[in-house]
Amino acid sequence: MSGAILIAGARGMVGSALVRALYGAELLTPDRAQVDFGDAAQVDRYIAAQRPAQLYIAAAKVGGINANSTEPASFIAENLAIELNLIRAAHRYQIGRVLFLGSSCIYPKFAAQPMAENALLTGVLEPTNEPYAIAKIAGIKLCESYRRQYGVDFRSAMPTNLYGPGDNFDLSASHVIPALLRKFHEAKMAAAPTVTVWGSGTPSREFLYVDDLALACVHLMNLSEEQYWSAVTPMCSHVNVGTGVDLSIRQLAELIGRVVGYSGALVFDPSKPDGTPRKLLDVGLLKRLGFTAQIALEDGLRRTYHWYLSQR
Repeated sequence: MSGAILIAGARGMVGSALVRALYGAELLTPDRAQVDFGDAAQVDRYIAAQRPAQLYIAAAKVGGINANSTEPASFIAENLAIELNLIRAAHRYQIGRVLFLGSSCIYPKFAAQPMAENALLTGVLEPTNEPYAIAKIAGIKLCESYRRQYGVDFRSAMPTNLYGPGDNFDLSASHVIPALLRKFHEAKMAAAPTVTVWGSGTPSREFLYVDDLALACVHLMNLSEEQYWSAVTPMCSHVNVGTGVDLSIRQLAELIGRVVGYSGALVFDPSKPDGTPRKLLDVGLLKRLGFTAQIALEDGLRRTYHWYLSQR
């Protein structure tokens, strides 16, 4: 076994941030041409050959409301395959420590706010992304089950809504921040009088800059077994990762307009889905474990907008 750290999904937004956070370490960052994490045989061969010491599971099929609504079978099947293949191989080839990355959509649509880790499986999920959420819940339970049955050190982190460099700005598949940054930028360039925002603007969301997530993940992975497992329980072993602060979609849109420098008017389209009314994580456990997010939303939005401009 080597001392290398395998980052599954190293080319994605989260994976790229993990690469930055782990700068200087011995990293394995295969692309899809080297190993397709959805293919069990390829995953098995790769991990058998490399024998990493640690594994971060950041590989996933992700997307916004539109993508989740139109491709539900792809979201559940592809994500189940990726996590099952990696977690099985991690156990088979004795990877010492694993961190599975989920999503705050695992919590019930009407969970009490802020959502603590023990809210999992206490209610009905948001229908628009239920297949993706079920896949992520399965990933958590896979890690917990392998821990209970085999005593392995398989951990899970549940980030809130993410944004930052490397995000997907394709309007057909993007999340709310990259979609709005692109819409406002294009409206600014075209001197358009209005920008239309999906939904009523009333739902509240929490957002975390992706480099803060990466630092939190490294922090959680570097905790000793005693530190981590004394803070969680065998049946609820994941840790929320967020800021503990939310704002309405209207407030977010107004802030993005200021960051981009757009001076037109906002128009909200209530015929489009709002999704969950509120999504705010309880980050008390994360803070007790010694980590607090550092990058304020406006600062993170400016960094993300500058990155977007650099890619055009």
